Parts: sequence; C-alpha cells; structure tokens
Amino acid sequence: MSFRARRPASPPPGVPHTAPQRFPHSRQDHLDADARREAASKGFVPSRGKSHAPGGLNLTSGEWKLLVAIIIIAAAVRLFRLSSPNSVVFDEVHFGKFASRYIKTQYFVDVHPPLAKLLITLAAFVFGYDGHFDFKDIGKVYDDVPYVAMRLVPALLGVATVPLSYLTLRALDCRATTALLASFFVTFENGMITQSRHILLDSPLIFFTALTVFFWVGFCNEDKHKPFTDTWWSWLTLSGLSLGAVVSCKWVGLFTIATVGLSTVQQLWYLLGDLRVSPRLFMKHFIARALCLIVIPILFYMTMFQIHFMLLGSSGEGDGFMSSEFQHTLGGRGMADTYADIAIGSTVSIRHVNTQGGYLHSHPHNYPGGSKQQQITLYPHRDSNNEWKIINASFANHEPADWSTEPLSYIYPGSRIRLRHASTEKALHSHDIRPPVSDVDFQNEVSGYGMPGFEGDGNDDWFVEIEHGDRRDRDSSKRLRTLRTTFRLRHALQGCYLFSHKVKLPEWGYEQQEVTCNKNAVRANSLWFVETATHPALPEDAPKVNYRLPGFFAKFVELQQVMWTTNAGLTDRHTFDSRPDSWPRLRRGINFWVKDHRQIYLIGNPIIWWLSTLSVASYIFVRGFLILRAKRGYQDFASTKVVKYDSLCGFLFLGWSLHYFPFFLMGRQLFLHHYFPALYFAILLLCGVFDLITSTLRPRVRLQIAAVLIVISIWAFLHFSPLAYGNTWTKDECKSSKWLKTWDFSCNDFLNDYSQYDTVAAPTPQKTNIPVATIGGEPGGRAAIIVEDNAQEPEAAKPEEHTTTIGVGKPEPGRDIFAGAPVKEVPSQHHNPVQQEMEISEEKEISSVGQPTKGEAKTQVQTEEKVVEEKIEEKPVVKDDEPPTPEPEPVAVVEKPAGPLGEAEAEADKIAHELYPEEAD
Repeated sequence: MSFRARRPASPPPGVPHTAPQRFPHSRQDHLDADARREAASKGFVPSRGKSHAPGGLNLTSGEWKLLVAIIIIAAAVRLFRLSSPNSVVFDEVHFGKFASRYIKTQYFVDVHPPLAKLLITLAAFVFGYDGHFDFKDIGKVYDDVPYVAMRLVPALLGVATVPLSYLTLRALDCRATTALLASFFVTFENGMITQSRHILLDSPLIFFTALTVFFWVGFCNEDKHKPFTDTWWSWLTLSGLSLGAVVSCKWVGLFTIATVGLSTVQQLWYLLGDLRVSPRLFMKHFIARALCLIVIPILFYMTMFQIHFMLLGSSGEGDGFMSSEFQHTLGGRGMADTYADIAIGSTVSIRHVNTQGGYLHSHPHNYPGGSKQQQITLYPHRDSNNEWKIINASFANHEPADWSTEPLSYIYPGSRIRLRHASTEKALHSHDIRPPVSDVDFQNEVSGYGMPGFEGDGNDDWFVEIEHGDRRDRDSSKRLRTLRTTFRLRHALQGCYLFSHKVKLPEWGYEQQEVTCNKNAVRANSLWFVETATHPALPEDAPKVNYRLPGFFAKFVELQQVMWTTNAGLTDRHTFDSRPDSWPRLRRGINFWVKDHRQIYLIGNPIIWWLSTLSVASYIFVRGFLILRAKRGYQDFASTKVVKYDSLCGFLFLGWSLHYFPFFLMGRQLFLHHYFPALYFAILLLCGVFDLITSTLRPRVRLQIAAVLIVISIWAFLHFSPLAYGNTWTKDECKSSKWLKTWDFSCNDFLNDYSQYDTVAAPTPQKTNIPVATIGGEPGGRAAIIVEDNAQEPEAAKPEEHTTTIGVGKPEPGRDIFAGAPVKEVPSQHHNPVQQEMEISEEKEISSVGQPTKGEAKTQVQTEEKVVEEKIEEKPVVKDDEPPTPEPEPVAVVEKPAGPLGEAEAEADKIAHELYPEEAD
C-alpha cells in the first residue's frame, strides 16, 4: 500500500489561503502563470508575487509622468482655438437653447436625459449667463454668451477620456506601449475631437462610457484577488455610479449597462459552477452586484430627473407634450377650483385626452373649402373661445331665458345634447363632407353651424358615452363630472365619433390641430373630459374639484413615455444622416458649420477608423478559427496566453457589438456620431490585437512599430484638421483629401490659395434702409449716385453667406420636434383677415424708407419714367462655380408725362441741388 501526500483543498473565494500554492488557480490568477511556469522550467524558484495594487494597476512612477504628458497633449489638441468659431455650430442650436431654458426655469422636453445638459448649464450659470440668447440658427454670432465656458465642459471630458483609455488597457494587463498607443489613437481621432469642441452631448457620453469600463475592469481585478474588501466595494460602487451617469447623458448608455450586465452574468455563472462557493456566498455575490449595478444606477438616474424638475418649475414650450395633471404642477399653469357637477345649461371647456392637443375650440374664421362653415380645432392654450354651452337636444328650441331658475338636469350616458359655442353661438356640427386635411371616406368634417335664433338640425346632435370615471368618485361613472369623467361624443345621424389626432391645419387654420368626426375612430383619440364647468343654478358652496397633482414618480414615468414616443417618431430623413452599415467604413460625415470660406465637417481619422474596423474583423475570424480547432480536438485554450487574450479581446468585442448592432433595429434618424461609443471599444480592441501580435517581439521593436502607427495617425489628423477646427484650407488640398467619393464636404467653399485669406476684404458697411433716390447715371453724364438714409454698421454675417452648394445640414432632429408645440394664437376676436392684412401693410410701410407701397408703385408706373434710353451696364458679381447671369433684354423708353413732381422726385431734385448747385437748372 502506497501513501501519497495529498494536496490540501483550496479554500473558497473570499477566504485567505492557509498555505501558499506554487501556482495560482487558473481562474483567479492566470495572468502571471506563464511567467512562473517558464521560470520553473528553467530551474528558477518562482519569485514572490508583487503586492496587489488597487484595481490591478501596477503602474511605475515613470508611467504616471508619461500619463501627465499624455494629458497635456490631449488638452492642447482639444482646447486649441476653442473660441472659434464664435457662432452657433450644428446642435448647439438645441443644447445651448436648453441651457437657456434651465437658467430661465422654463419647462422643455428633450429626447435625452438631463445630466450632460445640466453640466453645460452649470458652466454657463457660473460664468454669468442669464439665458437671453436664443441659439436660433446655425451661424448666428454669439452675443454676450459664455460659449467658450460651455464648450469647455465637453472639451475637458474629451481630454479626460484619453488617460482613461491608457489606464483601462493597463488594468487589462496590456503592456505600457500598447496603452500608450491607445491613448494617442483617442487623442488624435478627428471625429472625437470635433464632437468634443462644441456644446454637444456625445463627449460626456463617451467619457462616462470609458469611465464605466475602467471602473468595471478594476472591479474584476479586485474580484479575482479578494472579494468583499473595502477596495472591492469601492470599485463596484463606482461602477454603478458611472453606469447611472452614462445612461443619464443619453439612452445609448443602456448599451453600456448591457455590456457590464452580460459580464456580470458570466461572473455569476462561473461562481454558480464553483463547488467551493456555498449557496449563501453565491447569494452574497448576487445581492452585492444587484445593489451596486442595478439599484444605484436607477437612483442616480432618477436623481438627475428630480433636479431637472426642480429647475424647470415654470411653464414653457414643452408644456403641450405633457398631461394636464403634469402641466398644472408648473408655475403659471395652475387653475382655480371648478364646479364638479355638470348639467344642462352648464358652460364648459372640453379637453382632448390622448394627443395633448388642447381644448375643443372655435373662432370666427371659416374653412376655405368643404362646407366653408366655421372652423373647429384643438387649441392648446386657455381662451374664451374654448367655452361651450350644453343644451338639451330634445328642447333646443325652447331654451329657458334664465338658467338659474331651472332645476339641475344632470347628463347621463345616452343623453342627447348639443354644444353651442359661447362667443359665436354656433353649434358643434358634422355632416357627410370630407375634412380639409384628412380627406378620407370614414372622416367627416366638424364645423360650427347656425346663428342666434336658428333652430339647427339633427346634425348638431351628439350622444354622450361615458368611457370611465374616477375610482375615488363613484358618481363620475354614472354621470358627467368635471375632471373625473372620460367620455366620447357620438354623432346622432352619422354615427361617427368626435375625434382628433396629431395633424395640424395649414396656415389658414393657424396650424392648430384638426378635429373631425371619425366613423372608425381609434378609441384613445376619441376620448374627452371636461376641465372647467359653471352653471348659474349652482351655489357658491357647491362641490368643487381640481386636478390631482402628480408626485415625482408619476411625473418621472410620464416623461420617460414622452421621450420614448418622440424618439421613436424621429423617422424623417436628414441631409447628413447615415445608416449603421456605413459607419465602420467611414462612408460619410456630417456638415456642422460653413461660414467665411471655412467649414467644420465631422469625419473621423481614417487611419484609426479603418484599423479599428480591421481589428474587429480579425477578432471575428480568429475566434471562429479557434472554435473550429477546438471542435477538431486541439487544446488551444489550455494555454494561459490564449485564455488571457481571449478574455481581453472578447470583452472589448462584446462592448463594440452591443454599442453598434442595436442601431440596426432603429428606424429613427441616425448619424455618424452614434458610432462613437462603439468606436472607443474598437480602438481598445485594436490595441489589444496589437498587444497580442507583438507579444513575441522585443520591447524596442514593439515600441518602434507603435511609433510608426502613432506618426501615421498624427499625419492623418493634421491632414484633416482644417475640417475639425474650421481652419483655412485650399480647394486643391480639399479635393485631394476626398479619399472616398462618398465624403461630401464641399471644396468649393474654400479659397484657391492661402494668401487669399489674408487679402479677403472685410465686409463693407451696409445700409439697412431703402435708397431715397438715384442721381445721375445718364448716358455721357456723371456716374450714378445712390442717396440713402442713415448708414449703419454691418451686421454679423448671416448663416447663408459663404455656404456650400449643398448647404449646411439642419440641426439634428430629436430636439426641434418639441418646437412643434402649437404657438399661442392671437385671441380669436382679433383674427380678422382684413385687419391682419392692413397690419402687415403698415409694417412694410414703416420698415421701408422711401419705398412706395404696392398701390403707389402701380401709379408711378403710369406717371414716372421707368428707364433711360440706354441703361448703364453693370458687371454682376458671380460666385464661384455659378453661371453668369444673362443680360436683360432692352426695354422700350417711356416718355415722362408732364405734371407736378411726385414726392420721391421732389426729394431727389432737392438733394441734387444741394450736391451739384453749379449744374442745377
């Protein structure tokens, strides 16, 4: 019988080893196993392992100095000429405007969570911005706006992303040369540079994505070393906080949560299969991760919206997208208590439930077509034209003279009523005529019909159908009650339902929401409720009601629904949108800004971009090859080197996949900058592949290869830097830089030579007023002199000046959609088309100095000389690449009739006498 010494069993994770093992467990410490085995094979005693550094970051003092140098270079690249241009660029239209709304506390709605916008607003507030600038148009020059401080927030976060890339790869046990290569790739990536230099959200998004990856890798290293220590909890908690931050910038952060989530599932799966881990210890791991990676991000996310609600306490342009209950939590939107009971003879205001389009409304303007009767619309603001009186349809012609003496007759399901407009006394009417916009067979026009004393007809009658009431008000389910009963109105003759949807009338309808009578009505769009009600017979102490104001959680949930619905609805095409299949190939960019023969065009560094795409493809190929070899019985994964790089590159590939492939499922507008989080993972994966390929090379050779790649990437950065910074460039250089035909930046916008930028004349003073008269210009005489009123200094160049032929793209939608909220109309009693036309004419007369009105111009055609015998030829100014303007045909001479001088002629003669007294007749 032989006796063999048996090796003691390894203790479970979290319990210190009682006796040191020569070789660590492959799952816990495989990164150092190769070195130790090699030393043992050569007869050397394995040296004592290095002390564990927090997060596995064993950085030397020289590396920390190198990291400082990297940060300085990144700051120089991203902060260079940050004040240029001094005008609005691309989506600064949206996010600058949102900062103004925060400072003015005016409520707005955006499709993105608030964290990044709050950081930009904080910088603006600290530097004294009062929210006066409207950020209306691309190219609008900033006026007393701390735009540099606002741009500094994303710029500094872009700088901070660079050292995070270095630290992340070092935490993944890559070599210092590899981490240095990654930091330079992130530093000189043109697309990230361009995006981080303006008031945009993508730079904060990428920073928090990189921060999350760094914290998570540090936690994984701590988990391998010793779990449930203070350091272990710190890394896990920081990972949860950064997850909350990344999703609070943009919902793209959900892909980062998915990346960490799948990695967590893998950890728990390994723990579940480890027989040394008891169920109790497994639950401890599970609860710790659930607390830090689920609860903490949710609480952080909700906290950002609580701050959002606290700052936006006043009514603003986003009110119309929220429910009535939500709106009444905003300052300026409160409502006094109103009577709860509704009876025949009550004057009510009726609101649509689903679209938040507003109140059932009418005004004294008719449809231009169809029945040409009075318009019925939805109007989002309170107005006297929202009031309707409820009449019993059976006794419509016998309306009592004094409603205060009549007994109350409540309105029950099936009641046949008429709604009479309070101010115009028109009845709510429908008939078999198609609506002006929704011209389909199942839609009928709804109009205001009748006059005082007119009997009306059956087309004015509607049946009340109660949909549901309030659970806390039992009577609201039995009869109509203010704010508590939701109901439908069915037409008595046509059988259609009063209906509204998100379709606006044209300008003749003041762009208010269309109201129709729909025979196939979607139930949600045919629901209504009464907001206010009055009745002469109700005493002052009668029961009154008001909106039940929602709490934070109800407001939070409602806003998420509005953001989701609106984000999914952004399906219109944009000039510079693109689809995900073109992003890895860098097929096209985004035109941000064009002005003064300069252009900012978002395009990546093609060298870095294409190398990163190649690394992704290489990983897919090699991983598939290894899977096939494993099926054939090869033991590739017995090597700890293969295990190490498979784990490293697999995690980075997972991050790239989850930040890229979900965009294929989206039907909304997409742009190149949506690829940037995936690009960050692709750059790290590229460097991981570099670390693997050069692992067998000497350090000097590895450094030389990295230096060549860095030099090439810097050359590409410098080559395309005029598009990133809006610097001067020549047409020839621009055309030679179009490496792909699909790159659509405009070269015609640049000048032919750099010297021309120095000699371009400044804009000459322009006159804002119309010329008073033109003196001279006769054939053979003195040159023409244009006499103008007060000259003023030139205004800032408009965005349209010096623009490319394809035009700078509009700001990215997803924000401007909220500007579609209906604007307050002028009170209806002032909507007189004749008066409106007269006001427009008066404005034209006031703004035009010496310019005759249309009527006067027509008279002058008959009384004044139109042309001279020979017109002086003037050379037109022709822009580059524009065809010359054809010369006009000669016009016959018109004799000037005898008679008194007009006012313009008299003024011209007076000035002529003052300028040329010697030639005065």
